[in-house]
Parts: sequence; structure tokens; C-alpha cells
Amino acid sequence: MGVTFDFSDDVVLVTGVAGALGSSIARAFDDAGATVCGADVVDPDDDDTVLASTDFLDYYQGDFTAEADVAETVDAIVENHGRLDALCNIAGTWKGGDPIHETEVGTFDMLFDVNLKTMFLASKHALPHLQDSEGAIVSVSARSSMEGGEGDGPYRASKAGVRLLTETIAAENEGTVRANAVMPSVIDTPANREMMPDADHETWVDPSEIADVVHFLCSDAATVTSGAAVPVYGEA
Repeated sequence: MGVTFDFSDDVVLVTGVAGALGSSIARAFDDAGATVCGADVVDPDDDDTVLASTDFLDYYQGDFTAEADVAETVDAIVENHGRLDALCNIAGTWKGGDPIHETEVGTFDMLFDVNLKTMFLASKHALPHLQDSEGAIVSVSARSSMEGGEGDGPYRASKAGVRLLTETIAAENEGTVRANAVMPSVIDTPANREMMPDADHETWVDPSEIADVVHFLCSDAATVTSGAAVPVYGEA
């Protein structure tokens, strides 16, 4: 049974829109009739983007680890479109391989900047507008954030921070703005297939399947769901 959503009256901001998951979520919102605004640090024509075209969205290039860029982008979206109904914090990255005593502080800083600081800043500046529209925030945590593990501690900690900030935003905005997180494991992207060519790719979750869950959490069907950490890892 197929599930459809109607976001024809909504303005949605997707961060990390140039990546595989962000672009899939943005496309799905466009298919559902939303006005889609996408933000990313890369130029839309850069080789690092998976976006074949930006014709379907309003693209804002900016560094979301810099508060001035975040404030400018959110203000521009509201000025251009009149409102903001949903924020999808998709910007993120992974790096690991070293135990804590061999991890460079630059790696730690980068992971917390990209995974947690971008989520904090985007949420901070979007919240006043989402309070007006009684909107929703969905952020990307990770299955591995639930426990410690070897070789990628800073990544796990940064994604645990996303989950805890999500719970905080939900508590602070109870009855006004819903905030939830999704928790993937390995997502089936070209980059991950290249990194792990010998893995069982059939167990990985397609970005479009995660987009469906994000849609649900932003929709009127999830009005009783806030502060949740939703597994989206299938068999991975």
C-alpha cells in the first residue's frame, strides 16, 4: 500500500541538500507539493553534489557551522516565501578509524561542527518561525549513537548530541513545535558503496525509504509524536 503526503502549503528547509540523503528528501518534498528550500556549503554545480538539477528547489549556499550564514539563510527564506513550516537537519558526515588516544582534535572538531553545530544553529534560527507555523524539525542522529564503540567515538558522541538536543527542543516547545530524530545505520549511497564494496548492500536502506519516514514526522499524521528517536536502519 502506497502512502502519499500533501505539503502543498508548506515551506521546507533541507540542510545538506547536495548529499544523497538530503537531495532525496528534498525531491520527495517537491513531489508532495512543498516549496523546497535547500542549503549546503558546496556550490550547486560542484562535482561533490549529487543534485542533477536545482530547478525544483530554492538553493542557498552557506556554511551552516557559521551562525551568520545560518541567520542570513533563514531570514532570506522567510522573506522570500513568507513562512517556514519544517526544518530537516540532514547535513552530516562520518570519519573514524582511530581510537581516542590517536584521534586528532581536528577530527573531533570537524565532526561536532558538521553533525551537531549545524543542527543547533539551524534549529535556533528556524524555531521562532516554526513556533509561528506550529511546524516540525527532523534531524539525523545514528543507530551507533546509542552506545560506545571502537574507532569512531567522536562521531557517535556528536550524533548522541543530536538526539539529546532533539529531546530538548521537543520539551521546550511542547504543543507548538514537534522535534524528532531519525536513526539510520548504513545508508545505500554511492559513496558508501565505494567505501565498503564488499558489504552486503542488499541490507542497506535506500535514502528514499528514510525520506518517507521524514515526511511522516513532518506531517499531520505525526502530531502526537515529538522527542522521538526513530530507527530507520532496516536490516543494516
